Amino acid sequence: MEIEGIKIDDTVDITDKVCPLTFVKAKVAIDELDDGEVIAIRMNDGEPVANVPRSIKDEGHLIIMMRHIHSLLKKLKNKEKIYG
Repeated sequence: MEIEGIKIDDTVDITDKVCPLTFVKAKVAIDELDDGEVIAIRMNDGEPVANVPRSIKDEGHLIIMMRHIHSLLKKLKNKEKIYG
């Protein structure tokens, strides 16, 4: 699967969850990825869109893009740092 030319390795739908379970379900899916893989996370507007990407970034992963339906992120190697 591709979204706007980006290869997606996995997807997770957290629209059926409420915070904090939205982040927990997303984190479990991310933990199953290999370094460098990309996941599309489908979430509801509101609290999940405000909190889940921020929490994922705080965990050291890269948010590639945010779109109305999906949020894409790349799992980074444990020692890789994000600047900016």
